[in-house]
Parts: sequence; C-alpha cells; structure tokens
Amino acid sequence: MLAFILRRLAQSIAVLLTVGLVAFFLFRYVGDPINGMVGQDTPAQEREELRTKLGLNDPAPIQFFRFITNAAEGNFGLSYRTSEPVSRLILERLPATLELSFCAAVFALCIGVPMGVYTGLHPRHWTSRALQAISLIGISLPTFLIGILLILLFSVILHWLPSFGRGDTVQIGWWTTGLLTWSGIKALILPSITLGLFQLTLLMRLVRSEMLEVMRTDYIKFARARGLTNRAINFGHALKNTLVPVITVTGLQLGSLIAFAIVTETVFAWPGVGQLFIQSVQFADIPVMAAYLMMIGLLFVLINLTVDLLYFAVDPRLRGAGLARAGGH
Repeated sequence: MLAFILRRLAQSIAVLLTVGLVAFFLFRYVGDPINGMVGQDTPAQEREELRTKLGLNDPAPIQFFRFITNAAEGNFGLSYRTSEPVSRLILERLPATLELSFCAAVFALCIGVPMGVYTGLHPRHWTSRALQAISLIGISLPTFLIGILLILLFSVILHWLPSFGRGDTVQIGWWTTGLLTWSGIKALILPSITLGLFQLTLLMRLVRSEMLEVMRTDYIKFARARGLTNRAINFGHALKNTLVPVITVTGLQLGSLIAFAIVTETVFAWPGVGQLFIQSVQFADIPVMAAYLMMIGLLFVLINLTVDLLYFAVDPRLRGAGLARAGGH
C-alpha cells in the first residue's frame, strides 16, 4: 500500500511539472501583457523598464524556473491586469467555483445513479426507454445552449429563478457560501443543473450498462437459486459491484466539472475562477492563466489519487494482487 501511494505521488509530481511547463510556454506567446498595463502613448523606454521589472526579458528557462519555485510556495506573482496577488484573486473566487461544482456533482449523483439502477433493472419497461430518450438531451445539447434555454424558461418566462450572479453570500473565514441564504440557493439551481446535466446522463448510462452486465453473471444466478430476495440481490450484490467503475468515472468527472465550469460561469455571470480565467485571456494576464492551469492540474492529481485509493479499498482483487506481490518479494 505504501509503495503504491509513493509511486502515485511521484507520478503526480511529474504531471504537475508537465502542466506547469505547458502552461508557461503556451501562454508566454499569447499577446503582450504590457499593452494591457499601459496606455498607447506610453514611451518605449517606460515599456522596456516595465518589462525588465516584471522579468519578461529574462530567458524562458529562467522565467519557468522562477515560476515553478514560486508556485511551490503558493506565490504566483502579481496580476498584469489588476496588479493584485494572483493567489488572492484565485482564493476570492475559488469558493464560488467549488460550490457550483459540488452542487452539480451532487445533482448528477443523486439523480443519475438511481436512474441508471432503475433502467438497468427494468431495461424493457417504457419508463426506462423514456428516460434513455430524455438522457440524449444532456449528451447532445451543448452546455451553453442548455443554460440559455433554462434562463429563458425559468428566468425570463416564469420569473422563478435569477438568471445571473451568485445571490447573497455569507462569509465564513476566507470562505464565502451562498448555501446559507435563500437567494444564494436560488442562484445555484440553474447553473448547477446546466453544469451537471452531462455528468448525470453519463453516470446513468454507465450504471445501466454495468447493472445489465452484472445481472447476467453466474454469482447473481446462484444468489437467486439460494432464494435471496430481489432487494438483497439488486442492492446487496449487483449494485455493490457496479459501483467499482463508477467511482473512477465519478472522480474524473468531478475534476471535469471544476475545469470546464468556464462555460457555465460565463453564461450565468457566475463570479468564479473560470470567469477570472476568461478575463485573463482577454488581457493576456499570463500569471493568472498559468496559475489557473496549475490549480486545475493539482485538483485533477488529488482527485485521481483519491479515486485510486478508493478503488484499491473497494476492489478486493487489487488488494489481493498487492498482497500476492508483497508475499512474492
């Protein structure tokens, strides 16, 4: 177990270094940040002095080494657009993105998994066929179109829910949450559904296919022959084995929710990290863009490591293989 964790940590560090390298050299050639910091009438000498002050005239390897060293300390420098510390900008907006992603993940899990179980246990029922047909909407329609349609229906026509913003929030230390206010909860509903709809349909189809496969296995037939109830077979045996691959996919999709919340945050004017990234792209704010990708890379690495450990704990075949290798050595 310890060797497995150490190996995964080493791989995670290599992934983070690769993400940092790609982010740095990719955004190093995206526009000139000096143009967004000074006016058009600024003399060339002042521009050059500012470039030297920011270290933009240093060789690329030196800039990258400085970036990685500072990033390891949580220091991503100053934003070229606002001249504020990048870490503070991200921490101010991170709660909004994490809260939105968490609500979208809960929405997808609480609805997608039961729908998948039901359609897997009753594949020929008309309700299962209807649910599968409806699930095509979540896969076929792009996220921004789903968001616009929800705004049109629930905000413009029915006037039930707000179309933009986060609503009233409560400050808890450095964390801000809208889950403790009614307007904050209402503001979360539409963007959470928009962001989680694709994951919902994905989980539903995955659970359905796994349930169909598990229900055809021999040990399910033996369980029926022993006289076990359908409830014990379906939820005590079949569902437990179905959830093994679902854990992996759910972990990866949680990272995707955080990484690809940009579109949803743009549609609903959600004040999260994704919207900050879009603004940074417009102004060629390289420190913010690089820090954002590093943050997403770190989240993916942590989520994947957690998923691997859960997979190791849930699947007895992996534990058996690890004990066998340890015994062989």
